[in-house]
Amino acid sequence: MKTTLRIHLILTLLALCFIAQAQELPVEARLKGIDETINAVLKKWNVPGAGVGVVVKDKLVWSKGFGYRDVENKLPVTAQTQFQIASNTKLFTSTGIGLLVEKGLLNWDKPIRDYCPQVQFYNDDLNKNVTIRDMLSHRTGLSRHDFIWLGADFTRQEIFERIKYLEPSLPLRQGYLYNNLMYITAGRVIELLTQQTWEDYTRENFFAPLKMTQSTFFTEDMQKSGNYMKSYYEKLEGATLAPYPMYTKNTALGPAGSIISSINDMSHWLIAHMNGGEYENSSVIPSSIIRETMTPATIDSYVPGTNYESLNSIYGMGRRTMSYKGHYRTEHGGAIGGIYSLVSFMPADSLGVIVFTNGEHASVLPVVIGNIFYDKLLELEQTPWSDRTYDGYAKRRETSRQNRKKSDADRIANTKPSHPIAQYAGAYESPAYGVVEIKESKGQLSFSYHTVDLPLSHYHYDRFVSDNDEVWGRWNFEFATDAQGRIQTVTINLDEQDVVFTRTFDKQLTNPEFLRRLIGTYTSSSGQVTINLEKTRLFIQSSLPQYFAPYKNMQFRSESHSDQTIEFVLDDKGNRSKLVRIEDGKATEYTRK
Repeated sequence: MKTTLRIHLILTLLALCFIAQAQELPVEARLKGIDETINAVLKKWNVPGAGVGVVVKDKLVWSKGFGYRDVENKLPVTAQTQFQIASNTKLFTSTGIGLLVEKGLLNWDKPIRDYCPQVQFYNDDLNKNVTIRDMLSHRTGLSRHDFIWLGADFTRQEIFERIKYLEPSLPLRQGYLYNNLMYITAGRVIELLTQQTWEDYTRENFFAPLKMTQSTFFTEDMQKSGNYMKSYYEKLEGATLAPYPMYTKNTALGPAGSIISSINDMSHWLIAHMNGGEYENSSVIPSSIIRETMTPATIDSYVPGTNYESLNSIYGMGRRTMSYKGHYRTEHGGAIGGIYSLVSFMPADSLGVIVFTNGEHASVLPVVIGNIFYDKLLELEQTPWSDRTYDGYAKRRETSRQNRKKSDADRIANTKPSHPIAQYAGAYESPAYGVVEIKESKGQLSFSYHTVDLPLSHYHYDRFVSDNDEVWGRWNFEFATDAQGRIQTVTINLDEQDVVFTRTFDKQLTNPEFLRRLIGTYTSSSGQVTINLEKTRLFIQSSLPQYFAPYKNMQFRSESHSDQTIEFVLDDKGNRSKLVRIEDGKATEYTRK
């Protein structure tokens, strides 16, 4: 690994040193016939449109739109068409972090809590050791957990506060697990250290000096421009195109993927990175930051090609580096709401390519088109990228079609739910993922989670499933009954794991001011109990304190004995008057002393 790191570092330094010596490319001559090639690719993949820009040294020397950005209205793609660059936002965030490192407000390789103690992870070991480089290079051990933010109305701070509930899937620095949440967190770090929003910070440090006047962060602003990319997906049956829902919940996602830009604007960003941080003779980004973002941090799992055209893909911070047919290349992809992008360049060749497409079913297409352009511009062997990649895609698609017809293989026939359907309805909450609402109407269940609303049908016992939606897929819900005979939890497979959601309760049951009204001594013919309060938890003092968690109405359930509860009875003024304690199935009534 050390040898590989040295090689990458040497290549990076050489590339930055020899940019000025790169020869001019006869771009028009080498791209002869490219229109026919790209149009044929789009037709083969059934993708409506694409945009491509080519940067040589310090200029956007070639740009063109292909097909449509809006199929219904036959509106063409242009170099000014705005598109959601999604994860290509990450390099803006890691570069912005670099500016803080340059000022001494952060250190790439010291624990983040030394500079921003508000960052809290799952355990103290992570809190003591995670660095900003770990966060930006996807090596914290946390898996994606994308459904926390996807379509959610959470604020950036609310997502930031949920990190502490996420148990790592790998030990720290023991593998590459792509994680958008870490970039959201890094953006929040910028906000905490600068007292600026991440958006204002990015505008001030990058958009303004790079004259990125067509770039924004919000879908609403993009839609007002009139020239923006819509996305489409290919229906599984019939292969017809249909509009794909536009992703609009950009605010919390922000530092991980909210930037909206155009080929023209992104060329300014690319020019600065290709020229040691300079744009139009002004230094915008210190070259040391560019070197740090390209420095290998972890071996990723990205395989852009086969037959060894692309080798040694290693992730830095907001970008990966590799060898493409012997040419050093750095790049990152973007994917959100069916809009895909590639922003890449070859430092030693002083050549960069920007690609975006709008076919949700063809995520690999920006890389395919980018490779076609590099092959032509560098006069490399013309690999049949589209044909080769499409063959695998077509096979997977047909398998998916067939699998949809083979669902319910594990279904047990002639079973029924354990409770009346209406008793499954309610709000269920995960501390990390938020609330899922189960609704009942005329004996039919449905669910709402963030922006997903789908009906549910009974599968077997207490398992319910949605139809296999072409956009959102199939959802599986497994309900569980507690010791009191109540439907209390629902388990949903989200991202890479099952997530347990617990039925919600009245939030005043965790309000210390309200809880203080419940504490005191209660008596009965068999004795007395004293209710105490520790922060937001009620407990009965005995040889060991017995803590109680909010359950429903004015009832609390023992955290250590699920069959034991206490329930408060309030008088007309809302003060405690009685206490009912259930142990071993027996109820004892206590009065206020």
